[in-house]
Amino acid sequence: MEIIGPLLVSTIAGFSTVLGAFIVFLRIKKEQINKFITLCLSFSLAIMIGISLTDLIPNSLEVLLKSNFQKGFLLAIGSILVGIFSIKLLIAKIAQAKKNTSSLYTLGILNMIALLLHNFPEGVATFLSSYQDMQMGIHLGLAIMLHNIPEGISIAVPIYYATNSKKEALKKTFISGFAEPIGAIFAFILFKNYITSELISVILLFVAGIMITISIEEIYPETLKYKENRFLFIGFLLGILLLLCNHFFL
Repeated sequence: MEIIGPLLVSTIAGFSTVLGAFIVFLRIKKEQINKFITLCLSFSLAIMIGISLTDLIPNSLEVLLKSNFQKGFLLAIGSILVGIFSIKLLIAKIAQAKKNTSSLYTLGILNMIALLLHNFPEGVATFLSSYQDMQMGIHLGLAIMLHNIPEGISIAVPIYYATNSKKEALKKTFISGFAEPIGAIFAFILFKNYITSELISVILLFVAGIMITISIEEIYPETLKYKENRFLFIGFLLGILLLLCNHFFL
């Protein structure tokens, strides 16, 4: 029964992504839609880049460089580059297969894939840390929950405004959030005795490469299309402030 607590922590952290999707139920006036989309996209841009640069990369590097600096450094660079080239290939394939698909919808799907990959190792990490020390696991779960909510926004808003379907936005966000408890279950059933901090670090660096690439090559150009620079700045600033709160208070 000792797995119930860790599994619950991972599940709550993961499904907090869905909370971000409820933003699509806000009634936005037609003339304000472009401002709202710009605000949400730039907010998620700050979150995705910020998490990668201030959390995933430095924490993973610290783990990998500890035992063998040269090997750890090469492994880290390789993991990030594989993530970058993998998502570039996927973006090209999606663009080729979905020529008539809205760029907003494509962006939402790419965000869903990136965050699904991100949430899986997070679920493993949250579960294993809770399994070893429940207080540490809850602390980690709260931090993950805070950044999962805006990640949910980054999936739901593009999907909703591309399809005009709240159900579709919620479904895609749910799929991403579901990866976290699935990661926790996998951790217990298959990997509890084999997963190392080094392996999780490699996975998270791979995901960081994906998230940074999507942010620079997809989210930022999409945000510029709406020509609402003031709201781009406000959204980005709000994202940075949330990250700072996350780091300083949790």
